[in-house]
Amino acid sequence: MSNKHFCQGPNCHTYPTTDRFLKSKGIIRGRYAYAKLDETENQYGWTYPKADKYFCSQGCKNEWLNNQMENIEQGRPIEFIRHRRESGGYEKTTEEHEGWRGTYKTHSIKRVDNRTEID
Repeated sequence: MSNKHFCQGPNCHTYPTTDRFLKSKGIIRGRYAYAKLDETENQYGWTYPKADKYFCSQGCKNEWLNNQMENIEQGRPIEFIRHRRESGGYEKTTEEHEGWRGTYKTHSIKRVDNRTEID
């Protein structure tokens, strides 16, 4: 078991960034939280807020809070995510471009539509 929680952000597993992309399976998965469970401060002496043990970024924390604020106000329980969420159907693509200094390559992660039927 890891020494970190999985990010609790509701859409963390849908953002197509290279560190979330698993090429062998063609999936994007959620990140681990920013701070370790047993850490109270980083190498520079800054103390971590407790929320950093549950979210990978401020964006995920704010998005979760926006979605859950009504539940918090009403005192309703909120489900804790105990597994790494994944979203499939992605591939890494490389494109060559011509620039004023020559050719260069850009890499991106794009959604793949595997439907074969015609609409």
